[in-house]
Amino acid sequence: MIGLVLQAELTEKSYLFNTGKSFKSYGFLGCHLHDNKQAEFNVWAPNAKSVAVVGDFNDWQDSPLEQIKDTGIWHLDLANVAAGDLYKFAIVGPDDERILKIDPYATQFERKPGDAAVVTSPITHKWRDGLWLGRRKRSNAAERPMNIYEVHLGSWKRHADDSYYTYSEIAAELIPYVKKLGYTHIELMPIMEHLLDASWGYQQLGYFATTSRFGTRDDFLAFVEKCHLANIGVIVDWVPGHFIRNYDALYQYDGTPTFEYQDANRADNKRWGAWNFDLGKAQVQSFLISSAMYWLEECHLDGLRVDAVSNMLYLDYDDGKEGLINKNGDNRNLEGIEFLQKLNQTIHAAHPDVLMIAEESSAYKGVTDTVENGGLGFDYKWNLGWMHDTLKFFEMDPVYRCDNFRLLTFAFVYMYNEQFILPFSHDEVVHGKKSLMHKMPGDRYNQFANLRTMMTYLLAFPGKKLRFMGSEWGQFLEWRDWSQLEWVDLKDAMNHQMDDFTKALNDIYHDERPLWEQDYEPAGMIYSNTDDAASSTMGFIRQGKRKRQFVVAAFNFVPVERKDYRIGVPYSGEYELLINTEDERYGGTWTKLETNFTADNTPFHGQPASFTATLPAMGALLIKPIKLNRG
Repeated sequence: MIGLVLQAELTEKSYLFNTGKSFKSYGFLGCHLHDNKQAEFNVWAPNAKSVAVVGDFNDWQDSPLEQIKDTGIWHLDLANVAAGDLYKFAIVGPDDERILKIDPYATQFERKPGDAAVVTSPITHKWRDGLWLGRRKRSNAAERPMNIYEVHLGSWKRHADDSYYTYSEIAAELIPYVKKLGYTHIELMPIMEHLLDASWGYQQLGYFATTSRFGTRDDFLAFVEKCHLANIGVIVDWVPGHFIRNYDALYQYDGTPTFEYQDANRADNKRWGAWNFDLGKAQVQSFLISSAMYWLEECHLDGLRVDAVSNMLYLDYDDGKEGLINKNGDNRNLEGIEFLQKLNQTIHAAHPDVLMIAEESSAYKGVTDTVENGGLGFDYKWNLGWMHDTLKFFEMDPVYRCDNFRLLTFAFVYMYNEQFILPFSHDEVVHGKKSLMHKMPGDRYNQFANLRTMMTYLLAFPGKKLRFMGSEWGQFLEWRDWSQLEWVDLKDAMNHQMDDFTKALNDIYHDERPLWEQDYEPAGMIYSNTDDAASSTMGFIRQGKRKRQFVVAAFNFVPVERKDYRIGVPYSGEYELLINTEDERYGGTWTKLETNFTADNTPFHGQPASFTATLPAMGALLIKPIKLNRG
């Protein structure tokens, strides 16, 4: 029998949960182990006839929970429970069917194919990343460099016997590798527990549990801390829109639609073979926002990349749902929109310095605008339109690029509509789409030349950057989630030179403030020569906050060298080369570089001064001023 004091305490916590205001509900729901080997179990199952916990501690025999009146929460205190014990909840629904269910708040699960929760001790990790967190709070991320290395932990590296690396082993190799190449952040594809490897983690089982594939929760905390001590941020993909199909997971948790929509058509996500969360339900909001808060607060993540936002914004986004409309007569998912706004407001109120990133594939307006202005409140949005158009352009035979130049220039129209991250992500190098290297036209030399030019274009274009693992050296094979990257490629001279190029390019990005400090300000971009489709060349200037601090970018998208290529600049004076993509050090053909340029007072393309350079065939130049005349 629950005591009166405990009853009152649980009733108060349940009220907040049931009204969508419990943003750290992981603090009381789930299993909580105390020092005296007594565990407290609390679970939300409002329509269940009975709930029991079964596990190693009771020989998998029912230990019944007591329902807290008018809350939908069931409670039990149980003795002789130890860390490492496996358990599940046995739930009898309104139809008298008894089903073993996972603990939605479990912080660890057993290794697949099993899906029992694991009793875990409270977090006792003594964090040492205070300097990192302090710098994060004091800095404005929009005005800082952000160069993200996207990683799938299961296929970055594996042991010779094809077994997974542990979190500790990954930390020992991934962190110095990312540091050496000059990336600022690691973005992990979902590391929340999931059963199906082929889902890459996007069909999640545990919303508070790191996957057991690579170790324990505490091992993951140590990985994050080591990243921070190396001055590398950690972002993780998170999926609040839909959950795993399995009947012993969240689906019809208490025998009725609990986490998913009551309407079976809205609940069923046909495209991904999953169930859609009922984002308008207060308890689901408490659950999901608590999940986000857990990863950001308890695990010290620097940001969440929210997957499949479009699926939460539109009623008709999924197959077979054409024609669904809301009370206003349009196709917007009003409760989905309100949930995303509430999510971002809640997270930023508690942690204004963490990054909330939307993977949103439509042209929905205001994804990164404030909620007060009617926006969704995200910090950044992946620019999928830029990504698709850029890749389509570079996949073309260069002879056709002059007729399709709009694929590049169209992005100038909307580049400041949102705060964008420019991604070359995992989605573009899988399922027969080919690797970035394989997409490039021509023989092997020309493929590398195109890849270097495209990566320089990514670096120079306004917006933060993201590249998927393996692209740094131009892996030819398409990504395979079931095996490690083709590290053997680095024994090849051209792949090794491409890897050196990536490091050089990333170092330039980090060192040159104009390339990142005004990414989202129109003043950060000066259009010099962006409409020369006939020659398939382009030039523009990235302007820093200081008037005389800028970087000139010039591109040649065809294999025809352009001698005496004139580039307009704001000042006459002396300029120097930052990088030439055709430098022989990086696999190009130039053995002798033009390293210095003198701009005179010849006006060109709206600029008062200009200089000439030889623009390499299928190549790019980055140039900066070193001594400017008064002007």
